[in-house]
Amino acid sequence: MSLVDLRVRARQASRPLRTAGDGLVSLGQHVTFYVRTIASIPFALTKYRKHVLGQISEVSFGTSSLLSGGGTIGIVFAMSLAAAMMLGVETHRGLELVGMTSLSGMLSAVANTRELAPVVVAIALAAKVGTGFTAQIGAMRISDEIDALDSMAIRSIPFLAGTRVIAAMICVIPIYMIGLLASYLSTRLVVVFFNGASAGTYDYFFHLAISPQDLLYSGLKAVVFAAVVALVHCAYGYYASGGPAGVGQAAGRALRTAILAIGILDVLMTFALWGLVPQIPGMGV
Repeated sequence: MSLVDLRVRARQASRPLRTAGDGLVSLGQHVTFYVRTIASIPFALTKYRKHVLGQISEVSFGTSSLLSGGGTIGIVFAMSLAAAMMLGVETHRGLELVGMTSLSGMLSAVANTRELAPVVVAIALAAKVGTGFTAQIGAMRISDEIDALDSMAIRSIPFLAGTRVIAAMICVIPIYMIGLLASYLSTRLVVVFFNGASAGTYDYFFHLAISPQDLLYSGLKAVVFAAVVALVHCAYGYYASGGPAGVGQAAGRALRTAILAIGILDVLMTFALWGLVPQIPGMGV
């Protein structure tokens, strides 16, 4: 066997190790970026207030808008309607099998508030606003604009990432409220009007099961999800490479990572906020 063949086989054998090593390096970069960005939020609020307001305006009305062209608000409204409609259909059918359709309002209040609305809003935010963050920061990276900021003594992470995280956390609140309202209306429409359930019974158990604490915790989940989405997408944009094609690949990877992180965080936060054994204080259970 020649020396060349030995080198080729050695490279092939070490490829999994190199891949694992590159993955660990990338993970370390991203974790460091997340920590530095979170730590820089107070600095961004004090030093880059105008840029924070500019990012809020951009997210609310600009090219990565929540409103323009039907934007994220339209997406969240439609997704919430469809998901809550299926929730209402299956909830009513399942309870009908055991003769407990009167509890449809309770399940609507619990499922929509604790799980459905925050997750739908977070996924829509990642798809619409988060990918815009990755594209913007990635374009700055491949055109050396981030290096130019560092050379001018402008801290790039607070300026680019910290301000966007703050904007996402602020702007997610109204869109979350719209998605939550759409999910409530959709489930009630299915159960009461399409399946002929008693409106009074539905509303009674709905209001009995929902509480201000649930709404507060649900809003907290939406804000945390928005921060995670902004962090993930900004990190992928910050470390993008390979020209315009590399920026596109970074946006795709960021979206996949953000959706996975939302799913994992949703489970962990549900257990942390409502406990392993869920309770509904208004119903004594």
